Amino acid sequence: MAIINDPNITAQLQDLASRGTIDSSDVIALLNSALPAGQQLQAGAGVTTGIYKRFGEFDKVNAKVEVVTTGLWTGDTGSLTALYTSSTQVAADSGDYYYNVYNTNPATDTSAEVQFAVAYGHINGSGSVSLQNSDDALLASKATYAQYKSILLDPTDNKFSFQDGAGNADDSNDIYVININRARYREKMDPGNWSLQLSGSNGLFTFIDDSGKKFGDTLGKAGRVFKVVSGSLNLGTENAATVNTVTSSGDVGFGLFYPDRGIIVLSPAALEDTVGNVGVNGSEVTLAGSLSVAAEQQNHERLVNSINLGGDFQARRTENVSTQHFFVRATNREFNYSNNPTYVNTNGTFAETSFETDPKTYITTVGLMNDANEMIAVAKTSQPIAKSFDKEVLIKVKLSF
Repeated sequence: MAIINDPNITAQLQDLASRGTIDSSDVIALLNSALPAGQQLQAGAGVTTGIYKRFGEFDKVNAKVEVVTTGLWTGDTGSLTALYTSSTQVAADSGDYYYNVYNTNPATDTSAEVQFAVAYGHINGSGSVSLQNSDDALLASKATYAQYKSILLDPTDNKFSFQDGAGNADDSNDIYVININRARYREKMDPGNWSLQLSGSNGLFTFIDDSGKKFGDTLGKAGRVFKVVSGSLNLGTENAATVNTVTSSGDVGFGLFYPDRGIIVLSPAALEDTVGNVGVNGSEVTLAGSLSVAAEQQNHERLVNSINLGGDFQARRTENVSTQHFFVRATNREFNYSNNPTYVNTNGTFAETSFETDPKTYITTVGLMNDANEMIAVAKTSQPIAKSFDKEVLIKVKLSF
């Protein structure tokens, strides 16, 4: 119970009473103007005798935001264990810039979807055919490096830098880039919730980011930035992620992770130190990539093969989902009769004689309509809910968008 000690409200109530006829909604509105939000009276909660009922002021909760995390790959799966490339895309001009990676074989499965792309970039164009060797040279690796530099780095940064063990930033002339398909990561990748296995002549290695359970404390042009490290997520256990090493044996940082852009940038030199060589077209080649400019080297194929041999790329995405909650209330005197023609006989009597003194219905569906009587959402109950004069029902409907 709330006490209102406001002479203005008292005067206004007297004014309403002097008019002869008092509208209850006017009284409620007047009292609510003087009551705090948690003690206000509810309007529009009267019993309805039809099949529609208008929501009251306190039957809706708006502007709720929930953080939802799901698997990043097609079908909301969190693990990608088999990789496929398209021979058509690889042989096209785009193959000199990047390889698209699919979840199934696009040559035999028309539903195959691109999961991510892998590219190699060099600041001077090494790894791509030079103009001295071909008048048609496009310097694909140089274009790739410049593209990601403009997307990810601040204007004052000319090169990607990876920190050594002492925390010094060492410039790198070349990079590998794993660019997650935009439709896959949607809003952003989930930091601390992805791991990439790479396999080479030195064995199998797992890479994660160093975010742990904190938010990024390094911000740049592309948003949050985390370092790529060698470690394990320890999924399925109560243990936090484990960081094994932050640099390669050559004291080179492994790379950078940009969760808000869905991009992982890796150091070819660090991968060479740690993972070693990988097979390409029947030959064993270094993950550092070829710097030859005699022809297109397509160095990104080396990383694709290493990921494929690793056999597991785990990743999740996270989204802020806006929600609305609607509390659908059926009091003991409401919705106890049905318009279903089988509810009554042709003469208008109840088909079930016991319904004459104790009518019952079963709620299976809730429809949400706007003021123009247009159906905008439908909610289904998991099972029919019995409704009668001795039962009241409260159904919460959540809309996410």
